[in-house]
Amino acid sequence: MSKKIVITIARQYGSGGREIGELVAKELGIPIYDKEIITNAAANGNLNVEVIKTVEESATNSLLYTLAMGSNVLGTTMHFGYKMPLNDKLFILQSDIIKEFAKESCVIIGRCSDYVLRNEENIFRIFVYGDLEHRTERVAKRHPELKSSQIIDVINKTDKRRSSYYNFYTGNKWGKYDNYDMALNSSTLGIEGTAHVIVASVKRYLED
Repeated sequence: MSKKIVITIARQYGSGGREIGELVAKELGIPIYDKEIITNAAANGNLNVEVIKTVEESATNSLLYTLAMGSNVLGTTMHFGYKMPLNDKLFILQSDIIKEFAKESCVIIGRCSDYVLRNEENIFRIFVYGDLEHRTERVAKRHPELKSSQIIDVINKTDKRRSSYYNFYTGNKWGKYDNYDMALNSSTLGIEGTAHVIVASVKRYLED
């Protein structure tokens, strides 16, 4: 691709957002980043990967820390001698990695990347959602050991965690249409169909 484009994909759990991102990246001939973000963040921050996986996508609960830092930790420094919680340190490290990856065309999955790159050019922000029935079916195939009620519980808790994480660190609302350039229902379009719409839209976007 002659012109740089970075596609960020936020997604409901079970909507196939990661798989869609892989198809989009393959079609456009660009890399996709997901778990690589946390791995690189751990390396840069000299942190244990297994430890930080336990705090990934969980918002800080310290009221005093929140008041000291303000509603957004990006670009801020410590105040009043408080030690920065691990999840906030991780968010800042991941944001730096995302910005580094975004210097070249790529697809980035989750991690508030649409917000982190809000001031960058040629960012195409996607939100993928789906009907609960279809998402339950997808998760069931991935985790056949779970009962239907357990799957629904996992879906609801995962979406709630992602929403809380996004809302806390960005001050915006996760899934709200005006935070994205496009919101697509993968239950209606299918995984390949959703990827096709994104690719076609990106190509049209690059032509303008």
